[in-house]
Parts: sequence; structure tokens; C-alpha cells
Amino acid sequence: MSVLRCILFQLFLVMFSVGYAQKTPVFKVVLDAGHGGKDPGKVVDKTIYEKDIVLKIVLLVGKKLEAYPDIKVIYTRKTDELIDLYERGDIANKNKADVFVSVHCNAHETQVDGAETYVLGLNANEQNFEVAKAENSVIYLEDNYKKKYAQYNINSPESIIGLSIMQEEFLEQSIQLAKIIQNQLTGVMKRTNRGVRQAGFIVLHQTYMPSVLIETAFLTNNEERKFLLSSKGQEEFAENIANAIVTYKKWVRGQSTGVSSDDIISVQGTGRKHRPTPPKTSSTKSNSTPIYKIQISSSPKQVEPKAFNFSGLSPISMVKDGNVWVYYYGNTNKHKVALDLLNTAKKKGYKDAYICAFLEGKRITVEKAKQLEK
Repeated sequence: MSVLRCILFQLFLVMFSVGYAQKTPVFKVVLDAGHGGKDPGKVVDKTIYEKDIVLKIVLLVGKKLEAYPDIKVIYTRKTDELIDLYERGDIANKNKADVFVSVHCNAHETQVDGAETYVLGLNANEQNFEVAKAENSVIYLEDNYKKKYAQYNINSPESIIGLSIMQEEFLEQSIQLAKIIQNQLTGVMKRTNRGVRQAGFIVLHQTYMPSVLIETAFLTNNEERKFLLSSKGQEEFAENIANAIVTYKKWVRGQSTGVSSDDIISVQGTGRKHRPTPPKTSSTKSNSTPIYKIQISSSPKQVEPKAFNFSGLSPISMVKDGNVWVYYYGNTNKHKVALDLLNTAKKKGYKDAYICAFLEGKRITVEKAKQLEK
């Protein structure tokens, strides 16, 4: 009888462990090594190819992530082959990935250095546009590119306008992922911080999940090139990118990450045009008057909009955007007052806070709001 009880107990443990495992959803990560095959990417001294370096880094990242039982890694390429930009996004979409991370190396005519992480959006400045244009130029090596990319003109900064609207629901999460990666590369690795940026990368436009593109370092900088070519450098980049993805996974699932005391990460302003619609509150002014609020943070956790949760700031309003709650401070119909509110928020520690403008419950540009205010 005791033997039978022992067997039944063991069966119970097995069934319980299987059931528990099924409750933990698999987090799917698509890793994209930029370029490949007949597209070498940036080339230095005719022998150093970006495609080779980023592939080594991506394979190392994947190996580290595969050690986690709740993470599944999908690669767009594991060998030296050219994968169309369109196909890279399709791989992520078909696998219903949770995140898409594309890894690249940067280049410049000077000895500029540093790491930067991009999300999809308008080319906020000429420098961002040139980086995106260089990465997008790979389409000319693809078969039938005129038909596949008919809606793109990589030589026009305006060509991306409107194309990012369909990714609106993922933008906040993409920025959070980008910030966590950038913090790892600069805060832990101590690389020069070139910030989280926004530009019209075609490879990011093809995906329908939070997506980022990492420019790890400059192949054209003598010191950074040596670091990128070294096993130590590739290992460090891989370790920190993998750690950032794991941190993001915990953050998006509402688990403790150590990123901040409340797991709330300020969203860095990147000049994007499409942002979440704010909640309608009783304090909203007349419909014909533009309203200014300060976006201070976002989190997958719903936090009570009370002053004690936001360093004493009040009033706080919030809106849910996909899986993320976005938090706003203040409510005014004067841009001058909004500037004071912004200054107050930054003094309270929300360094990446920025002004948002709304009209009749819809997001508008701050410039448009200022015109209406006059």
C-alpha cells in the first residue's frame, strides 16, 4: 500500500510540475544579425565586415538567452547569408515574437564613438536619417526590390511618415526595451551614450511587436573597432544585450527588475509624432482649448495615480496603451505653465519627461497646440 501511495505521490508531483510549467508562457525573442551574404554592411580596410561581427555577437546573445527555460530564441540568420529586410520581419511575425532585436555596427567619417539604440519613427534629425538610409540601402541588393518596397523612398526623410502608424501600439514598449538596452551598454559597459533615437528603419517597420535596432559601436573608430573584433568585446556586448532582454521580459511581465524602485521607467522623448491618447478626466478644459500634460513614465503595472507614488507630483492621470500604463503629470491650457510643470517633473527625478498636447481627447503636436492657444 505504501508503494502505491509513493507512486501516486510521484505522479502528482509530475502533473503539478507540468501544470506549473504550462502557466509560464514562453517569451519569444527574434535576434537579427544585420546584413549578410553579398551585403557586407560597413567595411573597413577591405577585410573587416560588419556582417561577420554582428553575427558573432547575435549567436552569443542567443546562446545566453537559450539558457533560460522560459525564453525561445529565433534567428533571422545563423550563417553568412543575405536575408531580405521584408523576410526578417516576416520571421518575427510568423513566430508571434514578443520582441525583435536587430544588431548592427555604426560608421562615420570621424573618430566619433559610442552606442545608440533605435526605435521606429520619424527621422528626428539629419544624423538619424543618414544612419537609417545606410541600413535601408540593403534593399537594392534584394531581388524584385522595386515591387517589394514600392512605398519606400530611402532618400526622402518624409517617406516614413504614416508608415509607423500601424506600430503605434508597440511604440511605448519599444522605447522601454531600447532604454533598458542603452542603459546596459552605457551604464554597465561604460560606452559613450549616444541615446535612444528614432528613425525610419525598414526592418523595424516590417515587425508587429516591440522592436529595436542596436548600433553597438563604430567600426570606423580605431579603439571601438579593436573592441568589436576581440572575443572580449563581443562577449561583453552579448552579455549586456542578453541581460537587457531578460530585464525587459521581467518588466513587461510586472516582475521585479531592479530598474527602478517602482518598476516605472521614464520614457525618453524621441520626437515621435504618434503617442497614446490621454484619459478623459473631469479636469479637462473646454473641447476647443488645447490641453498640455507632462508624460513622466510608463509601466506594465497599474500604479495608483496618487502623489506619494510619483515623488509628490499632483495631479496624475493615466491611460492604458496596449500592455503598458502611461502616466501624465499636470493639466493646463497654457504652454508657459506646461514648461514650469516640465521643469518641476525633471527636478523630481523624471529626467526624460516631456510635454504632450491634446485637443478634444486626441493627441496633437505641441506646435499645433501653441498655434491654437494664440
